[in-house]
Amino acid sequence: MKQPGNDTADAVLRKLDEQYQKYKYMELNLAQKKQRLKSQIPQIKQTLEILRHMQKKKETTDPMETHFLLADNVYCKASVPPTDKVCLWLGANVMLEYDIDEAQSLLEKNLATASRNLDSLEEDLDFLRDQFTTTEVKQKCVWWSVKRVGKLRI
Repeated sequence: MKQPGNDTADAVLRKLDEQYQKYKYMELNLAQKKQRLKSQIPQIKQTLEILRHMQKKKETTDPMETHFLLADNVYCKASVPPTDKVCLWLGANVMLEYDIDEAQSLLEKNLATASRNLDSLEEDLDFLRDQFTTTEVKQKCVWWSVKRVGKLRI
């Protein structure tokens, strides 16, 4: 509180409130990233399961019977011949064809990266929670100082 520009309690409280709002903004962004990752991880795992199943069926000549998702809650029955190629959506309306082994290694790498990023986001959110507490305590100390003494004690 002995920093330049902290002449009055209002100035200190304004800076602390500004800092608190920045932390809130960062928390919102991190929480959104966390939600995206939490939805991506199960999708990646499900796709890996499908790839493993396709690997097993690749050796046979029998087609694989499945239900294909056409739209939300709309499926149609499909017969998929054995293949060693798959197409993966990469995002931004981009789809690429991969060998099953390449697709599996790519998805395993993506799963590891997503899990690592989720752990990192958790640590960042914990840090922000600590900063919230620190900022709130500082604000209360300034208010207490002003209320008790009648002016900001530095």
